[in-house]
Amino acid sequence: MARCVLAYSGGLDTSVILSWLLEEGYEVHAVYVDLGQPCEDREALLEKARRIGAASARAIDAQEELCRDFAFPVLQWQAKYEQMYLMGTSIARPLIAKTCLQVARQVGADVFAHGATGKGNDQCRFQLAAEALWPGIRVVAPWRIERFRQRFPGRKEMIAYCQQRGIPVKATADRPYSSDENCLHISYEAGKLEDLSVAGLELVEFGMTVSPQQAPDQPEEVTIAFERGVPVAVNGQTLSPASLVKLLNQIGGRHAIGRIDIVENRFVGMKSRGVYEAPGMTILYQAHRLLEQITMDRDLMHLRDRLAPEVAELVYYGFWYSAKMDALMAFIREAQKTVTGEVTLALYKGNMMVRRRSSPLSLYDEGIATMEAGGDYNQSDAEGFLRIQGLPLRVQAKVTPRQW
Repeated sequence: MARCVLAYSGGLDTSVILSWLLEEGYEVHAVYVDLGQPCEDREALLEKARRIGAASARAIDAQEELCRDFAFPVLQWQAKYEQMYLMGTSIARPLIAKTCLQVARQVGADVFAHGATGKGNDQCRFQLAAEALWPGIRVVAPWRIERFRQRFPGRKEMIAYCQQRGIPVKATADRPYSSDENCLHISYEAGKLEDLSVAGLELVEFGMTVSPQQAPDQPEEVTIAFERGVPVAVNGQTLSPASLVKLLNQIGGRHAIGRIDIVENRFVGMKSRGVYEAPGMTILYQAHRLLEQITMDRDLMHLRDRLAPEVAELVYYGFWYSAKMDALMAFIREAQKTVTGEVTLALYKGNMMVRRRSSPLSLYDEGIATMEAGGDYNQSDAEGFLRIQGLPLRVQAKVTPRQW
């Protein structure tokens, strides 16, 4: 009997997959990776896995690791996929894979199973992470197996299967979309959201944020402190990474911060529509960028910004554990050494306005930047600077005059 570790959420798909793997002859060990997703009773989910037939079922809390070692380095990069998406799901998948493989090593399993479909990005993230960390592991993705899809062509058949076997699930066949949540964000996809004529921000019942119309009529100020590009405190209170993100989720959520509706390009080639909310991380991205404006060297910032889309693609596609990502992460640790200080934002009905920013390492010099008379900058110096900058232009104009 092959021994298998299953990335288990306790929902419809992984409950069915657990039972199906048992029918296929696997000894299954279910692993619930706690990333801050809501759950009324984790022990009930684990007990359900045991009742279905899992040889073992365990929950592993990885919330701090998710924020500290995955989300915050991506924040330092200011990386957004296609300029908008903060990649809350993408960032989490390599950590889930790593955690499951650690359990596989403990229980002597050589198979890693997951519930990602053959159409989406998650299958790429799980498999590429597994192959990078454990080249000999065998990955089983039931949705990519023809006989599984023939047996379960849709949610209706899966729900009926669970009813026949007494497997409790909350899913219903007429749900208008599917969602995935962790402490970084909530994603909403599929169902009625596949119709681009539907207003996604009106269809979705958001779990983290209120609408701008429901937000308070007065702005709220929030101050975030960073050390070397890493957020460490909110309103003077030093917090752990996960606690900090969760507090900002609450603050930003009540002011309608961080909702987006996008059509993105999946790694497998198709375009996909998704609605996302990430109030805490949206605030952090804004505050971090504002602090960089006064603490980061111009050319270094511009180089980082040119490389940031590369990092976003690596995260989104699933190449977290790669030589290229290792090198880029070493770069950003060096580049963020001076990004220390505080930023105060005012939050108001989905908007963020900067109130104050300060840093002991600030490169902003009022004496140089002032538009008033005097100051520490000699404007006559610009004459020679611009004559040198214009030299190649003058030479080119003599050889190939422009028609104007």
